[in-house]
Amino acid sequence: MSTRTDPWPAGTPCWVDLAVPDVEAAVAFYADVVGWTFVDTGPDYGGYLIAQVDGRAAAGIGPVMQEGQPAAWTVYLASDDVDATAKLIGEHGGSVFAGPMDIAGNGRMLVAADPTGGVFGVWQQTGMIGSAVVDEPGAFVWDDARLHDVEAGKRFYADVFGFTYAPLGPEAGESGDYETFSVGDRPAGGIGGMMGAPPGTPSHWLPYFTVADVDAATEAVGDGGGTVLMSPETTPFGRIGVMTDPFGGVFGLHSAPGR
Repeated sequence: MSTRTDPWPAGTPCWVDLAVPDVEAAVAFYADVVGWTFVDTGPDYGGYLIAQVDGRAAAGIGPVMQEGQPAAWTVYLASDDVDATAKLIGEHGGSVFAGPMDIAGNGRMLVAADPTGGVFGVWQQTGMIGSAVVDEPGAFVWDDARLHDVEAGKRFYADVFGFTYAPLGPEAGESGDYETFSVGDRPAGGIGGMMGAPPGTPSHWLPYFTVADVDAATEAVGDGGGTVLMSPETTPFGRIGVMTDPFGGVFGLHSAPGR
């Protein structure tokens, strides 16, 4: 359990936010499921809310920007220079959809897709580092890049963000094409195929949030109108399940081993 105050190293998943058609309903859902409280950043930031744990930033929720936009979580990777990262994204087959743009007093960002179609964000902090909650309930604890072409995705993220890859250890059993990726010497997420997603599911990034009790949180998902895509399973890394919120935003839940 700790609070992070230093900027996240370049390439590290450092923030996550959700775009939904009904922010008020999403706030009620995630308050019950994850236990967050929320602070409204005000009209100058378009009704964007910061999810918090004991006053520390954990994630963001805001309205969709255009009619028909699907609800989705976006994982942001840290950058020391968003404009240079945007150039690398284009040079290595990705596409920049929005930005680079300044978020006054907080940072500079863009939203892009890798060559397989997986959407992600990039964040250069100038005042707000991203997630400050670490290793406790409410934290953004892990992320998977689930891609239709794993090898193309691995090349892209290695070239643009410096990811290195390693297979899971033998304690994980058969893991198929799933590997962990590291930024420097720190494991920062996983990358692999679609892992049984329904046909037609695009490549995507999946964030996981730690909760005190995955099974209780899963019950809250159903009570709040969400859907259980993968019922909680006990793994060597903790107890894990995959859910959608009432709007279709996909996320994972995790509790530490022994909980």
